[in-house]
Amino acid sequence: MNDTIAVTKASVHTTIDDLCPMLVDLAKRIHRHPELKFEEYRAAKWLSEVAAEAGFQVEQPYAGLETAFRASRVGAREGPSIAFLAEYDALAAAGHACGHSLIGPASLGAALGLMSEMAHLPGSIHLIGTPGEEGGSGKAILVDAGVFDDVDAAMMFHPSGKTVLWKNSLARQTVLIEFFGRAAHAASRPEEGINALNATIQTFQSIDALRQHMLDSARIHGIITHGGDAPNIVPDYSASLFYVRALDDDYLNELIERVKNCAAGAALATGARVEVELQSSTRSLRTNMRLAGAFRENLEDLGWEFDEVDPTEGIGGTDMGNVSHVTAVIHPYLSIGPDDLVGHTEEFAAAADSAEGHRAMIAAAKALAGTAVDILLRPDLLEAIRAEFGSA
Repeated sequence: MNDTIAVTKASVHTTIDDLCPMLVDLAKRIHRHPELKFEEYRAAKWLSEVAAEAGFQVEQPYAGLETAFRASRVGAREGPSIAFLAEYDALAAAGHACGHSLIGPASLGAALGLMSEMAHLPGSIHLIGTPGEEGGSGKAILVDAGVFDDVDAAMMFHPSGKTVLWKNSLARQTVLIEFFGRAAHAASRPEEGINALNATIQTFQSIDALRQHMLDSARIHGIITHGGDAPNIVPDYSASLFYVRALDDDYLNELIERVKNCAAGAALATGARVEVELQSSTRSLRTNMRLAGAFRENLEDLGWEFDEVDPTEGIGGTDMGNVSHVTAVIHPYLSIGPDDLVGHTEEFAAAADSAEGHRAMIAAAKALAGTAVDILLRPDLLEAIRAEFGSA
């Protein structure tokens, strides 16, 4: 590390340390006020207001989403464009049991840490508020709007039970399946009805059979969102919502067709009419390993160690995958509790509001900012990141 990079990182870290009380308070506020996908009005306002007060140029609403924003700061001369991505949505009934209350403030901290140095640095930094990760695929919407077309690298961290540099991520397609039958009195005239709920139940049974013949890495899981109005009325409408997941985008598309066939078979068997709607989707995650290597060095310099894990085990999905197909990205995980901590649980929500969770948030802010310094001041690293992305 040359002297200029070392001095710049030290200054950035000092700034983030000074901001620590504010960032922790912000994380606690977001945690206490969980907001669901695309309803994160308070969190987006709190984060973007801090950025605006620090001198960032803020756009909100952004790219057609009311709870998205972009806060930008241009440096002393032309250079790379780096984005820190902020998530801040919560889970229905579970609050911040995925730890997004830490992600937004961490990315804000990274951006603010660099702010004081941008008068001497090339390029530009952007804090992009990305709503609706939990089931809304907000980043996919931003990708389609061209938000990342001019970005050289996009970075964020995610809380976890373990500290992991990278993991695979499942592509996901949300599938709404609706059946339309004919109502009838279930006791006196059942023969006149066409039972839409039976069609939904048969769809679930067919998908259960399909699971025996899928790749081990694929997943299909769903719920019935409407099953009828009263037991004595033959249901004339029923609906279910499925997530179809796979490691490979092409295999995901194959599974979607097979799920459609399951629904079509149920419609044929029951006489109901079926409609299948493909809703939000995420793509598989392509981690840029040169960018990840720079993050590893920056986090290890802070005294953190990475856990050795199988990157194909215990994986979920993220709309960061969509971003990874248009620019270089990293999505590392930092531990906020014991190794066996599981996301989407009460225990994870508690850990996200703990001192250990806040320590990880500050470390992530410093490591993300340090990685950005490397990109801005090391043309060789930027060239390697671009080359890897271009060859993927």
